[in-house]
Amino acid sequence: MLDLEVIPERSLGCEHWEFILGMQFSQAVCICMSQVAVMKRVQVIYNENDPLASDLILSLTLDGIRLLFDSVSQRLKVIEIFAMNLIKLKYCGLVFSSSDVIPTIDQIDHSFGATHPGIYDPEKRIFTLNFRGLSFTFPVEQASEPRYVRGLGSLQFTNGASPIASKMFIFSGNSLVDSKPPPLPISCFFSHPYLQGLEVIRHNGCTSGIKLSVICEGPSQVLEPRRHACVQELCFGASAEDVLTLLGAPSRVFYKDEDKMRIHSPQAHRRAPASFSDYFYNYFTLGLDALFDGKYHKLKKFVLHTNYPGHYNFNMYHRCEFKLQLPTKPISTDNSKLIDLSPTFITVGFVFMYVIT
Repeated sequence: MLDLEVIPERSLGCEHWEFILGMQFSQAVCICMSQVAVMKRVQVIYNENDPLASDLILSLTLDGIRLLFDSVSQRLKVIEIFAMNLIKLKYCGLVFSSSDVIPTIDQIDHSFGATHPGIYDPEKRIFTLNFRGLSFTFPVEQASEPRYVRGLGSLQFTNGASPIASKMFIFSGNSLVDSKPPPLPISCFFSHPYLQGLEVIRHNGCTSGIKLSVICEGPSQVLEPRRHACVQELCFGASAEDVLTLLGAPSRVFYKDEDKMRIHSPQAHRRAPASFSDYFYNYFTLGLDALFDGKYHKLKKFVLHTNYPGHYNFNMYHRCEFKLQLPTKPISTDNSKLIDLSPTFITVGFVFMYVIT
């Protein structure tokens, strides 16, 4: 049984690891992989028909934990405990739910100190007790519906029994329904740069490069790390040194294999006078790759990854949220119909961008 500390509006974890609101999906997966000895079964759940319509879920089935990630940003939005009896929970070092401590409504009130009455749904027969960044649900039998006298301290049930919590939710803000993932916490940076947004730079109908909004750890102030944000522009033809200066060292460098289509060339039997292998700078936390010419070491292609659930490379890259401006002039299609596109920005999916020479 996991022994975890609850921090409302922030996290669930222990001294070795933490699930922190706002963390990236891949970071939570890394925690599960590092704790495979104690987390026996982990499932990834998503909407196969429309992955962006529903939350991306990481379910620890045997531990009663469900992590809900925003489908677009893929950052942790809600931590749900759906089986209170499978896990030991503490708040400020004091146990409020375990095999020995039953999480009754009185126990929750004693541990967290409710300051206002809960909400009762007579149709679902669910009593909800809300705190800032924390919520508990209690199933109530029909024969023991609550009666309010003067707030939670006077909450009475007809049969005299105190309901037992069935679920707990950790989220950011005051409302579970309206909860959104907070910004990526500084404690999750681990000295890597992360992408806030990316815009494709186009001039006269041609793509010339990208503009990146990057966040990273800045200089510490009074022993506390600070968030540093900057905007960088990269254009085709930039040198490898320019990219290293603006984005830092890549997560990995990958060299392309010899072109497999060369065998179909009439000169395939001839040996090339010199072999120059193009290579990629892989930036996993930025969600992009930069391809360089092997001979001149100039930037000639960007690959932007959306980390789409079900894709072959899913969870290899963080999601790259980029914008591409649509053309302002009408576009003629094959059937001679005209489509009028207003100048606007759209968010699109996996894309290759390159310069034509």
